[in-house]
Amino acid sequence: MQIGKRIHWLSWLLLLAMTLATTAQAQLVVDIPDGRPSAIPITVVPFAWESAGFPDSTDLAEVISNDLTRSGQFRGLPRNDIFERPSRGAQINFANYRQLKQDYVVVGRVQDGPDNTYRIEFELHGVLKQDEQLALAISGRPGDLRASAHQIADLIYEKILGVRGAFFTRIAYITAKRQTDNPEYAIWVADSDGFNPQRIVWNSQPFISPAWSPDGRYLAYVSFEHGGQSIYMHEVSTGSRRRLTSFKGINGAPAFSPDGRQMALTLSKDGNPDIYVMDIASSRLTRLTNHYSIDTEPTWMPNGQEILFTSDRAGKPQIYRVPASGGNTARVTSVGDYNTRANVSFDGRKIAMVQGNKNVYRIAVLDRERSDTGTVRVITSGPLDESPSFAPNASMVLYAAREGNRGVLYAASADGLVKQKLTFGEGDVREPAWGPFRPR
Repeated sequence: MQIGKRIHWLSWLLLLAMTLATTAQAQLVVDIPDGRPSAIPITVVPFAWESAGFPDSTDLAEVISNDLTRSGQFRGLPRNDIFERPSRGAQINFANYRQLKQDYVVVGRVQDGPDNTYRIEFELHGVLKQDEQLALAISGRPGDLRASAHQIADLIYEKILGVRGAFFTRIAYITAKRQTDNPEYAIWVADSDGFNPQRIVWNSQPFISPAWSPDGRYLAYVSFEHGGQSIYMHEVSTGSRRRLTSFKGINGAPAFSPDGRQMALTLSKDGNPDIYVMDIASSRLTRLTNHYSIDTEPTWMPNGQEILFTSDRAGKPQIYRVPASGGNTARVTSVGDYNTRANVSFDGRKIAMVQGNKNVYRIAVLDRERSDTGTVRVITSGPLDESPSFAPNASMVLYAAREGNRGVLYAASADGLVKQKLTFGEGDVREPAWGPFRPR
C-alpha cells in the first residue's frame, strides 16, 4: 500500500470518530423490518398500580416488552391487542392467549414497599401448560422504575432461554457541539436502550474510543484536550481519572484486558503505529507488533491470551491476532478485502467487525463455530456503519450509523433481523461501547 493511502486510511478512522454534533433526550424506536420467524411470542400485560401514591410515569410492561423484542429472541404482543388486564396468575384466561398464539404471559403489580420504595411483583406463565414458571418480587425506587423493568426483562430472558439477560446494562458514547465559538465534546453513559443519559466528561477538544473496564467501574478513552492525544482511565461514579499515556504521536484505541489489569493500546512513539500492552498498576509497556504497516484497534480475546487488531500489512485493512505476551501474528479474516474494528463476543465464538466494499461500510459478524475459517454474515445495510460492540451476552450488537447528515445508534440482534434505533433530539452521536453485566 502506498504511504499516501495508508495515511488516508488512518486519518479516516480518526475523522470518522470526530465527526460529531450535540445530543439531548434519547428517544427509543423499535424497528422490526422482517422480524425473526422463530421469535417466541410473549404478552406482557400492563402492571396494576396498587400503591397508595400517584402512578409512576414509567410503563413497566412497555419497557419489558420492548427489551425482549429488541433482543430478536421474542415477539411482544402489541399493546392494542391486549384486551384484558390480569395482574395475577389466577386471573389469566389462558384460552384467550392460546387463540392469540402466545407462548408466555407476564403479569404483575406495583405495591408500596419499605423506606419509600416500591415492591414490584411479577409472574411468568406458560400458556400451553397453564403453569407458573417464575414468580418473584423486586424492589424499585420512585423515579427509577426503568431499572426495575430492565431487571425483570433479564430474569424472564434467562428463565426461558437459559442465558443471562443484558438489558440492565449501560452503554457509553460520544457527542459534540461544534459551534465555532464554543465547541463541546462529551462522553455519556446511558441505559442499554439509550434512556437516562448522564454526561461524565466534557471539553472543548474531542474525545474518541471509549472502552469499559470488565467490572464497569472505569472507562478508558482518548482525549485531545492537551493538544496531542492522551489516554485516560476515568472512574465513572466519582469522575476521578488518571492519564495513562501522552507520548508524541498516536496514543489510541485503549482496550482493557479481561481481568482489568492490563490495557492494549496503539502507540506510534517508536515509529509506525504498533500494538502495545500496558500493565496498569506499574505503567510498564510491552510492544507486541513491530511492522512498517499501521497496526491499530486492539481487542482482547476472552481468555486473555490473544489480542485481535487491525492491520494493513497485506495491502488493505484486515484483522489479525497476536499472543498477548508477544510472538507471531496470524491473519483472522479471509472474507472481504476490508475488515476493521473487531469486537469479540463473551465466549470468543463470534467477532463483529466493520466490512467495507466500494465505500459502503457495514457491520458483519464472523461466526467461528460453523467452519474452520468461520462464516460471515452482514447484519446492517450501511452506507457508513461503524464501531460494533457486543452486548455482554452476545445477543445484540450496538453500532453507529449515519442517516442523512446525522449520526444515530442502533442495537441489532446478532442475526440482524431486529434493529432498535436510538435517536437524539439534536445532531449526532458516535462510537458506542456496550458495558459489562452489572452486579445482581
